[in-house]
Amino acid sequence: MPERSDLLDKAANFVDSGRFRTDLEKLVAYPSESSTEEGRDALKSYLDEVIAPAFLSMGCSVERYDSWHGGLNSFLVATRHESPDLPTVLCYGHADVVDGQASEWSEGRSPWILGDEGDRWFGRGSADNKGQHWINIVALKLLLGQRGALGFNLVFLLEGAEEIGSPDLADFAAEHHDVLQADVFIGSDGPRLAAENPTVFLGARGGITFDLVADLRSSSYHSGNWGGLLRNPATTIAAAIASLVDGHGIIGLPELLPAGIPDSVTAALELLDLQPSFDDPSPDPSWGDGALSPLQRLYAWNTLEVLAFSAGDSDKPVNAIPGSARATLQLRFVPGTDITLLEPAIRRHLDAAGFTMVELSVGVSFAASRLDPANPWVSWAALSLERTTGRIPAILPNIGGSLPSFVFSEVLDLPTLWIPHSHPGCMQHAPDEHLLAAVAREGLQIACGLFFDLAETELPD
Repeated sequence: MPERSDLLDKAANFVDSGRFRTDLEKLVAYPSESSTEEGRDALKSYLDEVIAPAFLSMGCSVERYDSWHGGLNSFLVATRHESPDLPTVLCYGHADVVDGQASEWSEGRSPWILGDEGDRWFGRGSADNKGQHWINIVALKLLLGQRGALGFNLVFLLEGAEEIGSPDLADFAAEHHDVLQADVFIGSDGPRLAAENPTVFLGARGGITFDLVADLRSSSYHSGNWGGLLRNPATTIAAAIASLVDGHGIIGLPELLPAGIPDSVTAALELLDLQPSFDDPSPDPSWGDGALSPLQRLYAWNTLEVLAFSAGDSDKPVNAIPGSARATLQLRFVPGTDITLLEPAIRRHLDAAGFTMVELSVGVSFAASRLDPANPWVSWAALSLERTTGRIPAILPNIGGSLPSFVFSEVLDLPTLWIPHSHPGCMQHAPDEHLLAAVAREGLQIACGLFFDLAETELPD
């Protein structure tokens, strides 16, 4: 189809000519950290000066909801309604970034100044998520410029606090359910399976953190005088952890596990290979449930990780039994896990194991979600990516990390297609975050192909 191939050529030229890099340089310059008041001010400027004008130039209406209901999150909703007879797509991105960590970037780089090294464009938000949502916005502009119309109705939602847990996003979606209704959801966040692998993922694992605290006494006591008489809080917390997850990563509490792995998820994962990038660590073959494949452990099962553990002063240890110890754990979980059981189950377990002195405090949680890989929208998207790239894309039932995908799949009841335009080694959330130019180039072509096919091909019922 010449019109489609022409559009893909325009997408490639947009990157090759340097226009995409110039745009990305402007986007990165806004220090839109959602964790600080100054960053939230920069985010509003980003929406005012970059995002809103981009959508207005496409004939969209733009609604802003700054500090919605007095909270930390801000929203922008752009809509272009062409016909009630056309399908509607809901797109999503987040305009906020994590802390810049300015003093930790290598080679004198700044998180707010786009830098180049070979194929890598360095800057905070280059991969997560400004570069990715800008790819989709540019694709929409190129499609509109070529066809004179999109050929579908568009709703594009940007939020401003994904990096601090998307507060109020679910409530915002529920309150604006009619505005955000669509036939399909297409978002871009997170990484591909590998840099060379065009990828479609269908949801995200959930996450919930909890603290175990043994605060046994207000001060430390000499280990020679009191060893064997006083309970050691660090030993107690270590043993409490080991009763939940052993030294090989096996979860021992059934309530922290899913009921099983659906056949469609197993079938989808059997088609994939785990492909670490050159700078990724090698998976530990002795870690986790050996009855599961590495891909099943990462994408289709639950993991319980210790994120932090403290007692005494590890830099300057003294001959004393510490008075308290604390650990923060995180359960990454897939659909089929009832996390309402987590707190009472852990409490019962600790008490039964003799750890009544250990305090349990449950923190922030993210829901899990997953579109069935057998859903016809999945094969539609996979065919579109294959037509564009000439390669069979990876289909991930969900990513291992967390995204607010449940808002779109559960609150809005939409089929969710995530098409990432980044790679696992992009250093998101760390110093030296970067976007690969080659992935951005192919990503823009993929987005153009997807949107073209949304207008021109037969869609799933």
